[in-house]
Amino acid sequence: MKFSELNLEEGVLQALDAMRFEECTPVQEHTIPVILEGKDLIGVAQTGTGKTAAYLLPVLNQLSKGGYPEDAINCVIMSPTRELAQQIDQQMEGFSYFLPASSVAVYGGNDGVRFEQEKKGLTLGADVVIATPGRLISHLSLGYVDLSKVSFFILDEADRMLDMGFSDDIMQIVKYLPKERQTIMFSATMPTKIQQLAKTILNNPVEIKLAVSKPAEKIIQTAYICYERQKLEIIQSLFQDQTPERVIIFASSKLKVKEVTQAFKRMKLNVGEMHSDLEQSQREQIMREFKSGRINIL
Repeated sequence: MKFSELNLEEGVLQALDAMRFEECTPVQEHTIPVILEGKDLIGVAQTGTGKTAAYLLPVLNQLSKGGYPEDAINCVIMSPTRELAQQIDQQMEGFSYFLPASSVAVYGGNDGVRFEQEKKGLTLGADVVIATPGRLISHLSLGYVDLSKVSFFILDEADRMLDMGFSDDIMQIVKYLPKERQTIMFSATMPTKIQQLAKTILNNPVEIKLAVSKPAEKIIQTAYICYERQKLEIIQSLFQDQTPERVIIFASSKLKVKEVTQAFKRMKLNVGEMHSDLEQSQREQIMREFKSGRINIL
């Protein structure tokens, strides 16, 4: 289905056209009409299926029609990590280019200047607030954030938020919201705790489940059963014969990340490391270099 076939406003379609978005992904095709109808929704979809646009587009569409309070927060989007919050904020900028909608991203790991910028956006009433739970609660606790006029409450990667221990934070934020609102939840899985959260904060939601995506046919999946001391040699051997183009390696600790990075540097491979010993600005720089191809291995 093409976006032009959906009941979207001209400003939204203009932005999609400028970004060369024509065809809906399955999650967008199924969820956008439901959200436009004003119904609560729970969508089970993995990362990379286009779910950010699936909720941003209909919300921006409704806001562009008017009838929502000016100088007030109309939509709150919760994200488990600052990196995802930044990605959502970037997409928000693109989709709202031809619309009079404002937004502010609110996430931790920044200096006082950033906190003041967030405070300004929150007090002036940005239309859309994209936030990590802890940081939003920090602002709420200081008493200048009014969420009483919020019409849209969105939880992105809800299962990950609960896994990270944000359950109490989410329920605390919900207390600041009006009962009359549209709530949208996306999750990659549907364990019992997500079902319980959905029952608590959603009102008779429409459930949309997309089949778990399978890897492309040419992707080889392999498991190496080995001792801890053998891991590094196995990883090194994988890249001895051919230089990898795009690789992300996950390790169990900061120490392990540093160890693997040093091993690859000795092999003269183009590698960058990402862990919590780095400043936020350093992490963002590494991600930019990886996205642009200046770093092959992350």
